[in-house]
Amino acid sequence: MSIGEWILLSLSRTPGKADYDQGDSELKVDNALDLLSRVYPSFSSLVSGKRVVDYGCGIGYQSIALVKRYGCAVMGVDSNEKTLAIAVENAKAHNIPSDSLVFAECVSPEMLSGFDVVISQNSFEHFRDPEKALNEMGALLNSTGIVLLTFGPPWFSPYGSHMHFFCKVPWLNILFSERTVMNVRSRFREDGAIRYEDVESGLNKMTIAKFESIISLCGLRAQYKKYECVKGMNWLSRVPLLKELFVNNISVVLSHAA
Repeated sequence: MSIGEWILLSLSRTPGKADYDQGDSELKVDNALDLLSRVYPSFSSLVSGKRVVDYGCGIGYQSIALVKRYGCAVMGVDSNEKTLAIAVENAKAHNIPSDSLVFAECVSPEMLSGFDVVISQNSFEHFRDPEKALNEMGALLNSTGIVLLTFGPPWFSPYGSHMHFFCKVPWLNILFSERTVMNVRSRFREDGAIRYEDVESGLNKMTIAKFESIISLCGLRAQYKKYECVKGMNWLSRVPLLKELFVNNISVVLSHAA
C-alpha cells in the first residue's frame, strides 16, 4: 500500500460498513421532475403536451412522470439494455399507454428532427462520448425545439469524482492520483474498475471549460444558463478559476443557432 493510499483509506469509512449518505433522495415517479422544475422556472410550459426525448432515461421514472403530469409523448432512450427492460416494466405498472411512451436503446434515423424537447438530466458527466451525445440531442430537435440539459457535479467541484459514498473529503481527484483513488475504491466496490471511466455509469471528467467548449462546437446556442455553486455562493461562478472548483450543478436551455 502506498503512502497516498494509506492516507486516503484513513480518511474513509471502514470497509464493510454501509455507504455514506450522499444526500440524494430515492428517485421515484412522484419526485422524478423535482430537479427540472427547480432549475427551469418555466418547466411546465416548456414541456406540456410536447413531443419529448428523455435522453438517458434510466429505469423510466422521469419518462413516466412526463406522460402522467404534463401529457407529453415521450421517447425514452438509454443504451443499457437491462435498465430499459426495467423501464418498460415500470411503465406497465403505471398503466402508461404504449402510444404515449416508447423506449429505445439508441437514436434511429426516423427519430431525427421529430421532437420539441430533449431532456438530459444528471447524465452528461457520464457519457463516454459527450460530443456525440450532444450532437444527437441537437439532431433530434425540430426547427424550434430545445434541449434541457442539467447535470452535476462537474469534474473539479468538491465531489466531482463521485467517490463521496466512501470518503467525505472534497476534491479527491485533485488531492490524490487516479490510481490511488481507484485502488482505495476497490475496497468498497468489487467491479474491477481501475479508471474513472470504468466505474458504474462511467465518468468522463467533464469540467466546465470542456462543457462550454462542446457547446460552442455543436451548432446549438444557449438561451438560458444557470450555474449553481456549493453553499449557495453562486457569485463564485463569475470568477474564472473558482467556478471550476465550486460550481456544483449546470443547467442550460439549448436551441438551434439562428
